[in-house]
Amino acid sequence: IKKMEKEFNKFLEFHKVNGGTGKIFKFKLIEYREGFLKLKGEFPSETLNPSKTVQGGQINSMLDDVTSILLIYESKGTSYPNSTNLHSIHHRPLFGGEVTATAEIIKKGKTVATVKGEVFNPDGKLAATLIHTAIIMKSDFKM
Repeated sequence: IKKMEKEFNKFLEFHKVNGGTGKIFKFKLIEYREGFLKLKGEFPSETLNPSKTVQGGQINSMLDDVTSILLIYESKGTSYPNSTNLHSIHHRPLFGGEVTATAEIIKKGKTVATVKGEVFNPDGKLAATLIHTAIIMKSDFKM
Protein backbone atom coordinates (compact mmCIF):
# COMPACT_ATOMS: atom_id res chain seq x y z
CA ILE A 1 0.00 0.00 0.00
CA LYS A 2 2.92 2.36 0.65
CA LYS A 3 3.98 2.16 -3.03
CA MET A 4 0.44 2.98 -4.20
CA GLU A 5 0.23 5.84 -1.68
CA LYS A 6 3.54 7.27 -2.89
CA GLU A 7 2.38 7.01 -6.51
CA PHE A 8 -0.97 8.61 -5.68
CA ASN A 9 0.73 11.46 -3.83
CA LYS A 10 2.54 12.35 -7.09
CA PHE A 11 -0.88 13.07 -8.61
CA LEU A 12 -1.93 15.17 -5.60
CA GLU A 13 1.35 17.11 -5.79
CA PHE A 14 0.85 17.72 -9.52
CA HIS A 15 -2.66 19.02 -8.75
CA LYS A 16 -1.31 21.25 -5.98
CA VAL A 17 1.45 22.74 -8.11
CA ASN A 18 -0.52 23.10 -11.37
CA GLY A 19 -4.07 23.83 -10.19
CA GLY A 20 -5.37 26.73 -8.13
CA THR A 21 -7.74 24.68 -5.98
CA GLY A 22 -5.02 22.11 -5.33
CA LYS A 23 -3.34 24.73 -3.17
CA ILE A 24 -6.54 25.50 -1.25
CA PHE A 25 -7.98 22.14 -0.26
CA LYS A 26 -4.75 20.41 0.93
CA PHE A 27 -5.90 16.91 0.00
CA LYS A 28 -4.49 13.84 1.75
CA LEU A 29 -5.16 10.26 0.72
CA ILE A 30 -7.28 8.17 3.08
CA GLU A 31 -8.29 5.28 0.82
CA TYR A 32 -8.18 4.22 -2.80
CA ARG A 33 -9.53 1.14 -4.53
CA GLU A 34 -10.55 0.74 -8.14
CA GLY A 35 -13.47 3.07 -8.85
CA PHE A 36 -13.38 4.66 -5.38
CA LEU A 37 -11.37 7.41 -3.70
CA LYS A 38 -11.51 8.93 -0.21
CA LEU A 39 -9.52 12.06 0.65
CA LYS A 40 -9.16 14.34 3.62
CA GLY A 41 -9.58 17.96 2.59
CA GLU A 42 -9.66 21.36 4.20
CA PHE A 43 -11.82 24.46 3.81
CA PRO A 44 -9.71 27.46 4.88
CA SER A 45 -11.22 30.75 6.05
CA GLU A 46 -11.06 32.14 2.48
CA THR A 47 -13.79 29.66 1.46
CA LEU A 48 -16.31 30.91 4.04
CA ASN A 49 -19.20 33.25 3.34
CA PRO A 50 -20.22 36.07 5.73
CA SER A 51 -22.28 33.65 7.85
CA LYS A 52 -19.05 31.65 8.47
CA THR A 53 -20.23 28.60 6.55
CA VAL A 54 -18.46 27.22 3.48
CA GLN A 55 -19.72 28.89 0.30
CA GLY A 56 -21.63 26.34 -1.82
CA GLY A 57 -19.49 26.91 -4.89
CA GLN A 58 -16.40 26.01 -2.87
CA ILE A 59 -18.01 22.71 -1.88
CA ASN A 60 -18.81 22.06 -5.55
CA SER A 61 -15.23 22.91 -6.45
CA MET A 62 -13.85 20.41 -3.94
CA LEU A 63 -16.14 17.69 -5.24
CA ASP A 64 -15.27 18.56 -8.86
CA ASP A 65 -11.60 18.11 -7.91
CA VAL A 66 -12.05 14.82 -6.03
CA THR A 67 -14.13 13.22 -8.78
CA SER A 68 -11.67 14.44 -11.43
CA ILE A 69 -8.63 13.23 -9.49
CA LEU A 70 -10.11 9.72 -9.37
CA LEU A 71 -10.54 9.64 -13.16
CA ILE A 72 -7.08 11.11 -13.78
CA TYR A 73 -5.41 8.67 -11.38
CA GLU A 74 -7.13 5.64 -12.87
CA SER A 75 -5.92 6.67 -16.35
CA LYS A 76 -2.38 7.14 -14.93
CA GLY A 77 -2.54 10.73 -16.16
CA THR A 78 -3.25 9.85 -19.80
CA SER A 79 -6.72 11.40 -19.76
CA TYR A 80 -8.40 14.43 -18.25
CA PRO A 81 -12.13 14.97 -17.59
CA ASN A 82 -13.75 17.91 -19.35
CA SER A 83 -16.89 18.57 -17.29
CA THR A 84 -20.21 18.73 -19.11
CA ASN A 85 -22.47 18.71 -16.04
CA LEU A 86 -21.99 19.21 -12.30
CA HIS A 87 -25.22 18.62 -10.40
CA SER A 88 -24.99 19.34 -6.69
CA ILE A 89 -27.27 18.82 -3.73
CA HIS A 90 -26.39 20.49 -0.44
CA HIS A 91 -27.75 18.67 2.59
CA ARG A 92 -26.33 20.67 5.53
CA PRO A 93 -23.91 23.55 6.09
CA LEU A 94 -20.19 23.02 6.44
CA PHE A 95 -17.86 25.15 8.52
CA GLY A 96 -14.16 25.81 7.97
CA GLY A 97 -11.65 23.07 8.67
CA GLU A 98 -11.20 19.43 7.77
CA VAL A 99 -13.73 17.31 5.91
CA THR A 100 -13.78 13.93 4.19
CA ALA A 101 -14.59 13.72 0.49
CA THR A 102 -15.27 10.63 -1.60
CA ALA A 103 -15.57 9.87 -5.29
CA GLU A 104 -17.11 6.76 -6.83
CA ILE A 105 -17.37 5.96 -10.52
CA ILE A 106 -20.98 5.31 -11.50
CA LYS A 107 -20.30 4.61 -15.19
CA LYS A 108 -17.24 5.07 -17.36
CA GLY A 109 -17.18 4.49 -21.08
CA LYS A 110 -14.55 5.29 -23.69
CA THR A 111 -15.54 8.96 -24.00
CA VAL A 112 -17.91 9.84 -21.13
CA ALA A 113 -17.78 9.22 -17.39
CA THR A 114 -20.21 9.85 -14.55
CA VAL A 115 -18.82 10.04 -11.03
CA LYS A 116 -20.57 10.61 -7.70
CA GLY A 117 -18.81 12.82 -5.17
CA GLU A 118 -19.76 13.29 -1.52
CA VAL A 119 -18.39 15.48 1.24
CA PHE A 120 -18.87 14.67 4.93
CA ASN A 121 -18.54 16.96 7.93
CA PRO A 122 -16.13 16.12 10.79
CA ASP A 123 -18.92 14.08 12.47
CA GLY A 124 -19.21 11.89 9.35
CA LYS A 125 -22.58 13.35 8.32
CA LEU A 126 -23.26 13.81 4.60
CA ALA A 127 -23.09 17.52 3.74
CA ALA A 128 -23.23 17.55 -0.08
CA THR A 129 -23.53 15.24 -3.08
CA LEU A 130 -22.29 15.98 -6.60
CA ILE A 131 -22.97 14.06 -9.79
CA HIS A 132 -20.17 14.85 -12.23
CA THR A 133 -20.45 14.01 -15.92
CA ALA A 134 -17.42 14.59 -18.11
CA ILE A 135 -16.04 13.94 -21.56
CA ILE A 136 -12.79 12.00 -21.29
CA MET A 137 -10.04 13.94 -23.10
CA LYS A 138 -6.53 12.72 -23.89
CA SER A 139 -3.97 14.39 -21.64
CA ASP A 140 -0.43 15.44 -22.41
CA PHE A 141 0.37 16.28 -18.80
CA LYS A 142 3.68 14.93 -17.60
CA MET A 143 3.07 13.36 -14.20
